[in-house]
Amino acid sequence: GGYDAFSFDLTPHLCGAGEQELVLAVTDPTEGGQPRGKQAHKGQGIFYTPASGIWQTVWLEPVPETCINRLRVTPDLTGLLVRVEANRLSESLSVEVTASFAGEAVARVSGPANREFRLEIPAPRLWSPTQPDLYDLEIILKDNGRDADAVRSYFGLRKVALQKDGAGITRIALNGEFLFQVGTLDQGYWPDGIYTAPTDAALRYDIEFLKEAGFNLARKHVKVEPERWYYWCDKLGLLVWQDMPSGENSTPEARLQFEAELQRMVEQRHHHPSLIVWVLFNEGWGQYDTERLTEWLKELDPSRLVDNASGWTDRRVGDLIDAHAYPGPEAPASEPGRAAVLGEFGGLGFGVTNHIWAPKFWGYQTFPEASALAIRYQELLGRVWNLQGADGLSAAIYTQTTDVETECNGLLTYDRAVAK
Repeated sequence: GGYDAFSFDLTPHLCGAGEQELVLAVTDPTEGGQPRGKQAHKGQGIFYTPASGIWQTVWLEPVPETCINRLRVTPDLTGLLVRVEANRLSESLSVEVTASFAGEAVARVSGPANREFRLEIPAPRLWSPTQPDLYDLEIILKDNGRDADAVRSYFGLRKVALQKDGAGITRIALNGEFLFQVGTLDQGYWPDGIYTAPTDAALRYDIEFLKEAGFNLARKHVKVEPERWYYWCDKLGLLVWQDMPSGENSTPEARLQFEAELQRMVEQRHHHPSLIVWVLFNEGWGQYDTERLTEWLKELDPSRLVDNASGWTDRRVGDLIDAHAYPGPEAPASEPGRAAVLGEFGGLGFGVTNHIWAPKFWGYQTFPEASALAIRYQELLGRVWNLQGADGLSAAIYTQTTDVETECNGLLTYDRAVAK
């Protein structure tokens, strides 16, 4: 899959001493059965230039013969479940896990490798967008009591769930309290690298901009980002709704591929406290077996909420009822077991001279000058804010963070040079 991390043990393939040549061959038809998000051979409208080849981080790492292959932590409000998987199964393997905050060790536990155990945190500091406290984590793998390998990571303590407010309205709660979520649709495209940001600082800049603009959420739209983007969301305090990249899903083979990549996305991004919602389908694109896949997704990751379909064909399953309205805003009616969210609205367009990708551009509603855009934007956001009351809206997502190619409805220009 084009969004998955993968690795190879090169040891048995090395040819003696001296220089070694590694060749990675990529097959990418762009269009066809595989999940591809908004990439198309002919980029136009809401579909964009495709990316091919290696667009995420690549590294070569020497590891001990006995080593840590995978770390999985699942936090709640008082601690976390830990599973450390080694590259071999043996009763002689154990792990020692130490949690620290601000350089001071706060908890330590030992347990068997390749099995799950729990680490309790005394006086826990909870992660939230306003106070994104993160703990450091050190894991030492021991073989017959001797240190064999070690890794360092981090975690945040938080819990996302549905709960009813005093009026009986079902809402999204973070750490047991209702938090109105206002965010942007975040496509993750760049004019120079398409799917690849020019620098790590550029990834961080987009997140810092959203925080400074008053948002606490980004919906990562039909793209899976490199790990560094989620790290900055964890570190800076930005909630994430993660879409599954869409595909046609029109054949049994394509559906098998979709489900394999869905599982890998959930497993590989499980670690991040900022990520609180999985979005299964967007606007009916490739939508099939929604009830079955929603239940399966909840089983894969019961620690997060599931949006069965953002916009269009809602199958009345999952945790959210999600409507789209352009320019909007509107609030769908909440249900006893599902919270109401506005998955997309706005799309107000304005092309900034010398900062547009092509002479012809568009938005869902375009404006001739920045002052008119600002007035309309303020009106929409004010109406959205009021919908959280008796209307019961739990979250709203504005289109969008940046312009993308001919689509000029971003808060920032495509080159990130101008905040509109």
